[in-house]
Amino acid sequence: MTANEATEITVVGGIDTHTDFHQAAVIDTVGRQLATESFETTPNGYWRLLEWFTSHGEIIAVGMEGTGSYGAELALFLRGNGLAVIEVDRPDRKARRANGKSDPADAYAAATAVLSGRASGTPNTRDGIVEAIRVLRVARNSAVKARTQAINQIRTLMISAPSEVRDRFRGLSAKDLIGTLARSRPTGDPEDPTYTTKVTLRRLARRYQARDEEIKEAEAEIGPLVTKAAHKLLALPGVGPEAAGQLLETAGDNPERLRSEASFAHLCAASPIPASSGRTHRHRLNRGGDRQANRALHTIVLVRLKYDLRTQTYVARRIADGLSKKEIIRCLKRCVAREIYRLLPRPQLTTEQLCPTA
Repeated sequence: MTANEATEITVVGGIDTHTDFHQAAVIDTVGRQLATESFETTPNGYWRLLEWFTSHGEIIAVGMEGTGSYGAELALFLRGNGLAVIEVDRPDRKARRANGKSDPADAYAAATAVLSGRASGTPNTRDGIVEAIRVLRVARNSAVKARTQAINQIRTLMISAPSEVRDRFRGLSAKDLIGTLARSRPTGDPEDPTYTTKVTLRRLARRYQARDEEIKEAEAEIGPLVTKAAHKLLALPGVGPEAAGQLLETAGDNPERLRSEASFAHLCAASPIPASSGRTHRHRLNRGGDRQANRALHTIVLVRLKYDLRTQTYVARRIADGLSKKEIIRCLKRCVAREIYRLLPRPQLTTEQLCPTA
């Protein structure tokens, strides 16, 4: 194909992302497969891929798997060079059984998904303050898990420990138990189970303290970033830095990609799903979406149930209507998602788009 011929046609690109290379494919606007090639995951490889794409014609859009993992840097590069990047889910198992599995096939499938309209999602840009919050929260969340694991292992060892050890630490609170164990100086025979139990308990207590300090350091960095990104969120009842950080992470650095508050609720697994049958007419909570975002909404609802008078009044009214507690919590999650959506930082949207009258 000559350069003049390439400029006269429009094409759609597809990319199947991997650790060391990305498989790219091009199809025309009627779905015919034109070419496929692999490129290394380096800056030079990204430039070669871009030149290869444009050599086949005018690129309408590029469908890509893994825009939040293996393809994150490439998606940022392509957007920076003026290409529209569309997030593509991997083919379902039925389609893979019918068409087989290979890197070129997956790349062509990504392009076809964009052309057919099956894939239309805008990926998270991951290039702003929310991405910084997400990275810090990765370390914090793993430290929380390690701290919880440490205290659980301490309590498990205390159950089976010799009475000499159990009696000494019986009745202590978690804070006092950790401090006492960390300060202990066990002595004895390394072959004695009592001595090794004391040593292990001290080691786990110091691990707990180290992870606790790591969590405090991460929270000291996350708090100001969350406040700067969306200080209005923190003014809502029950919304703290942790819940706000998770909801910001779910929405991403470009929350304008969420077309409505209903789409945000669906992303947070807080959208109602019909569950009616016969004479029963009801809805249940969505089991899909971002489960961590749903957890953040659940935490906000629980705090409001305990401290927010407006929420307590609402619950009393809904109980009088005959709703169960589960159904009321589902409704409250949906209401909280609506409030959160309207306060997400979206400078590109107008007030009419945020709060439509219809």
